[in-house]
Amino acid sequence: MSLLGKRFKLVDDFNQAKNHDYHLLPSRFAGLDDGRYLLSNEVGEYLVVDRPQLESYVRKIVDQDTDFYHDLKSKHFLFDDDSNVAIDLLALKYRTKALRTSQFTSLHIFVVTLRCDYTCQYCQVSRQTDDKHAFDMSEETASKALALVFRSPSPAIKIEFQGGEPLLNFNLIQYVVSEAKKLNETHKRDLQFVITSNLSFLDDTVLAFCQEHGIHLSTSLDGNEALHNSNRPRPGKNSYKITVKGIKNAQRFLGRDKIGALMTTTEKSLSQVRSIIDTYLEHNLDCIFLRPLSPYGFAVKNHQTQKYDIDRWFEFYKEGLDYILEINRQGHHFVEVYTQIILTKLLSPFNTGYVDLQSPSGAAIAAIVYNYDGDVYASDEARMLAEMGDRKFRLGSVHTDSYEDIWLSDVLLDTLESSLSESAPMCHDCGFLPYCGTDPVYHYATQQDVVGHKAFSGFCAKNMKIFKHVIKLLEDPDTKKILTNWVR
Repeated sequence: MSLLGKRFKLVDDFNQAKNHDYHLLPSRFAGLDDGRYLLSNEVGEYLVVDRPQLESYVRKIVDQDTDFYHDLKSKHFLFDDDSNVAIDLLALKYRTKALRTSQFTSLHIFVVTLRCDYTCQYCQVSRQTDDKHAFDMSEETASKALALVFRSPSPAIKIEFQGGEPLLNFNLIQYVVSEAKKLNETHKRDLQFVITSNLSFLDDTVLAFCQEHGIHLSTSLDGNEALHNSNRPRPGKNSYKITVKGIKNAQRFLGRDKIGALMTTTEKSLSQVRSIIDTYLEHNLDCIFLRPLSPYGFAVKNHQTQKYDIDRWFEFYKEGLDYILEINRQGHHFVEVYTQIILTKLLSPFNTGYVDLQSPSGAAIAAIVYNYDGDVYASDEARMLAEMGDRKFRLGSVHTDSYEDIWLSDVLLDTLESSLSESAPMCHDCGFLPYCGTDPVYHYATQQDVVGHKAFSGFCAKNMKIFKHVIKLLEDPDTKKILTNWVR
């Protein structure tokens, strides 16, 4: 088209727009596939549109007598004289999305020991051998950490015990649970406990204690016996049999809803996703989290993170999700957890609380870590980075710093400021922004910059692929029915 022709077309578009008495609301878009785009607004409402539809929306020349116009109106992409209430609804949904941020820190992680009886090559924690008691948290440290826990204004408090292997310091877990419940008689919070354990030391005493106090257990199960034993070796022992025995005992004593499992994808896992899922089904587990390796601890020292890229992991994820959907079509409710988190953000007005997919970052304001020595870190990943020798995200110590010192520290405030997706380069105008986050610790670990260059970000590449894939799956009515049932 000639320059003069383009000018005439712009004038024509403008004249048409004058006849459309409606107003656009804030929105973003991103390419979905050839010729189609995702159009999203501030609260995550979305439409899949073709290029002519997108252009008519951007130029404000949508025909008001079309279904497309009414879709835009109902999902808060525009409003007219008949729908001023749309702005109030949009504001309500935005406040709902931000509610968890206003409630502040709910997850408090106690690293009660770095000792561990396993020698996993991908370990992200830089564990210590199980005879080094110097790496145990003391009661004094735990008490000071508890004093900080109940300063949080959150109506719900979850205390999670991690390690190393936390059951190697079970006496301290008993102490923390007892003291927390005493404190809660005054504070009246919705108080929960989780022990993240390899279950090697799960005995009747531990189970009875968990039963008495309603404690949940979380463990690692990487797949079938050969794969699990290879990924998670325990000197002189069969780690798979120990883990499976622990899962069954926990299910029998505590109930199936009180024990969950996580897997980590290694190079050996990539060709075995169906077998991994079958293992979870075999042991009466209702969900699986198909997690890639994270760039921390022994996973970096042993070069495990270099053995596959995001593209290869994504093929693993897609194959696994297809198989899980097939299982659901056969009448068995089984969930992929990361997909569930994304679906909740796509299809509901609620924030999931998942730290990595928050803006600003959930570092310290959603979850915080009290290390065995009393040092306080902005996230579990920040603590892992510190074990590698970089304490950039250390916020203070329970022994020397107050609640205000820690949560108002320059380290935390600077991190949160840099983690706002709405102001981050390549994030602020991305159509997937309502569902994503910026993960400053990951980007610092991989690019030495808390913002990171998103064009080279594995975090960004992974999530963009997953968002697009899940949105396309939702276009099939039968698949959407299954996936909608996963939304919390």
